[in-house]
Amino acid sequence: MMSSSEQLEVFRQVIEEGFNKGNYDALDSLFSSDYREHQFGLQSTLEGFKRDIQSLRTAFPDLHLTIEDMVEDGEKVWVRMTARGTNQGPFFGPPTGKAMTITVFDMCRFEDGKIVEHWGVPDRFALMAQLGLLPQPGGQKA
Repeated sequence: MMSSSEQLEVFRQVIEEGFNKGNYDALDSLFSSDYREHQFGLQSTLEGFKRDIQSLRTAFPDLHLTIEDMVEDGEKVWVRMTARGTNQGPFFGPPTGKAMTITVFDMCRFEDGKIVEHWGVPDRFALMAQLGLLPQPGGQKA
């Protein structure tokens, strides 16, 4: 069985390599072959998850996630992060050029030292508001 510090390190590698560096191949050894994604709007497989990260990094080329808190409980790791980036690529329309800073909560379940399931809750409302993509009274965008 994997130690909690090893599970925390696997999660750190996912964030640093996959999200912060765009090194998608590094994710292959960190996820189970039967991995399932549960976050709303993301593809359910590892290959789909990689494509989703790539799309996010296209929309926010300077995307950076900072791990604020991590807790391990048996086979699960819970994490609170801060995501920052500037919208320079397509994201619900043309790029806005605006910066965003949001909170993200993640939970991963591990088996045999690899991530087998993930649930994520990014603050999408704050993201859309910061990018000026939410309707305002009178039908105007922010």
